[in-house]
Amino acid sequence: MATNHLIERHVFNDLPSLSEALAESVAVTLRNAITQHGQASLVVPGGRTPTVYLPRLAQINLPWQHVFVTLSDERWVEPTSEQSNERLVREHFLQHMQQQPHFISLKTKHAHPDEAIADLDMRLAGLPLPFSLIILGLGADGHIASLFPGMTLDMNSANLCQAATPPAAPSPRISLSLQALINSSRIILVITGKEKRQLVDQLIASPDPAIPFVQLMQSRPVELFETD
Repeated sequence: MATNHLIERHVFNDLPSLSEALAESVAVTLRNAITQHGQASLVVPGGRTPTVYLPRLAQINLPWQHVFVTLSDERWVEPTSEQSNERLVREHFLQHMQQQPHFISLKTKHAHPDEAIADLDMRLAGLPLPFSLIILGLGADGHIASLFPGMTLDMNSANLCQAATPPAAPSPRISLSLQALINSSRIILVITGKEKRQLVDQLIASPDPAIPFVQLMQSRPVELFETD
């Protein structure tokens, strides 16, 4: 299968214009899901770029009380930690909203994320599945969520998440599984910077199956919102 046939690319002049278009597109998807199913599910990432577009998403005029929000991945730190994606989402998304969605944390009291998978699967099973919309970033090494090159990704597992140990990071992580990503109704990757856009060009032209992003785009349609 030609990988670029599953990629739809939207290029913007800057991050503010990308954020505006992203908010409008997210609104359409969530509104349609609520109309059809009575509720919707939104997955958001951590990282620096979401701190720019999440406040704009928070301004979307939606019945947010019918939306469930969770994370694509989480560092195994306390939610109050500066390294916590949950803290980022609360500060840059949830606290800017007049109506609160149902937020589902990916952190438990277990000592290690390996021990938390069963409990987290039960939490996530309470969301509208498949996920209505997943927003992801892309790492410089081609990782998505906390699925890194070289990790064993069990496509036959029914688990919605898996533990991850990044190649160079101080803490283990939990991530939505690749199968959970693939099964979602819609996926948007936000790509910022020339280096990451060039990486996308490279992986489309010469796909490396060891790269999680490549496995994703070879499995289902993916939309890219890009800016330098």
